[in-house]
Amino acid sequence: MAFWDNLWRNNAAQFDSGSAATNSIDLTKRRPSVSLTKQGAATGNLRVNLSWRMRTSDIEGRSKQSGRLLRHPSKLFKPEVVQAHTQGVANVDLDIGCLWEMADGSKGVVQPLGSFFGDLNAAPYVKLSGDDRFGAPSGETIFVNLDHRDAIKRLLFFVYIYDQTPAFDRTHAKMTLYPSNGPRIEIELDERAPQARSCAVFLLENVKGELTVRREVRFVYGFQAELDRLYGWGLQWGRGFKAGKA
Repeated sequence: MAFWDNLWRNNAAQFDSGSAATNSIDLTKRRPSVSLTKQGAATGNLRVNLSWRMRTSDIEGRSKQSGRLLRHPSKLFKPEVVQAHTQGVANVDLDIGCLWEMADGSKGVVQPLGSFFGDLNAAPYVKLSGDDRFGAPSGETIFVNLDHRDAIKRLLFFVYIYDQTPAFDRTHAKMTLYPSNGPRIEIELDERAPQARSCAVFLLENVKGELTVRREVRFVYGFQAELDRLYGWGLQWGRGFKAGKA
C-alpha cells in the first residue's frame, strides 16, 4: 500500500501545483484562489491576458455565409460581429482594466478609456500594453511589476464592453495570468449574464506579504463606477472615450 499511497500523493501534488500536462491552474467556484507567493511566483513581471472569441453556436450560424465570403474575399479581413439580443449587429469590443490601490492609500485605474495606460516602473507598477478592439488571438495584456509587490495593496482586474450592446453571452472570454515562474492561471468568464456590461474577474491582494489571486467573475449591469461601489474603491468617475472614438 505504501507504493500506491506515494503514487497518489505525487499525483495530487502535481495537480495542486499546476504541473500537469496542461501546466495551468483553473480557478473555479470550487477552487477560487491560489497563492503566488506559495507558488514561488511573486517576483518579476506578471502578464495578464484577456482573450475572447465567438461562441460555437454563433460561428455555426455564420457558416451559411461561406459562399458569400468566397465571392468577396475582402470580407475575411473585417472584424467578426455578434448578433445581439436586439435585431442589430454589434462588434464585440471587450476591454481589460485594473483598479489599483497602493499600500500608501493612493488609488486609480488602468484602462484604455481616458488613455490611463499606467506605468511598470513607477506607481502603480501596472501597465496596459495596448487596446485590441476586435478580439485578435493575442488579445489585450496588462503587466504587473511584482518586484514592487510591497507597494501594492490590491488590484482588481475587470472586463467591460465599450460599445452600447451587451454581448457577454455571445462571446467566450478568458483571462490568463502568466507569472514569471510556475504554471499559468486561467479564469473563464463562463457564467451567463446577457445584459451585463462589466465583469470583475479576479482580485490580486497583498495580505501580510502574501500575494493571492482570487477569482471573482461578478457581472454588473453598469460600468467602472458600479464595480468601484461594489468593491469600495471610492474614485470619482466621468464619461470617457477611447482615442479615435467619440
